[in-house]
Amino acid sequence: MTGVAETKDRITCHILDTTIGQPARNVRVKLELISTETETTGTGTTNANPSPATPPPHRVFESHTDDDGRIKAWLPYSSATSSGEVPVCTLEDVLGGIRGASRWTLRFDSAGYFGGSDKTFYPEVDVTFTVREGERYHVPLLLAPFGYSTYRGS
Repeated sequence: MTGVAETKDRITCHILDTTIGQPARNVRVKLELISTETETTGTGTTNANPSPATPPPHRVFESHTDDDGRIKAWLPYSSATSSGEVPVCTLEDVLGGIRGASRWTLRFDSAGYFGGSDKTFYPEVDVTFTVREGERYHVPLLLAPFGYSTYRGS
C-alpha cells in the first residue's frame, strides 16, 4: 500500500456490459449540467435566475471509461466544430459555484461501444439525475445491446 489517496471527482460512473459479464472499456461519456436552483456569480452574490447576458461557466465534460469500465475524472468538453481555446475548468470548479441542487445528464455512447447504431436499439443512453450540494454521486450503468439499467451507487 502506497498511502496515496485516490483522487475522484464528485460525480463518477461505470459501465458493465451484461452480455459478456465484464466492464465496458473505452466508452465515451459526456457529463452536462442542465440546470441549477441557484448559482454564485463572479462577484460573490447569489442569483436564483442568472441573467442570460452573463456567459455561463463551462458546464460540459467528457471522458472515456478505463479498463475497469470506470470514469473517475472528467475533462472539459470541446466539440470538433468549436474554435478558440478550450476552457480550463474542472468539475469541482463548477460544482463549487452551485448553491442548492443541480440537474446533470450523463450521455453514454452505446452505439460507439457496440460498433454502430445498427448493433444496438439504444445508440445513446441518457441518465439525468439531481445533485445535492456537497454530496458525491456514483452512477453505474448495466448495458446490453437491447436494454439497460441504472441506479445510484455508492
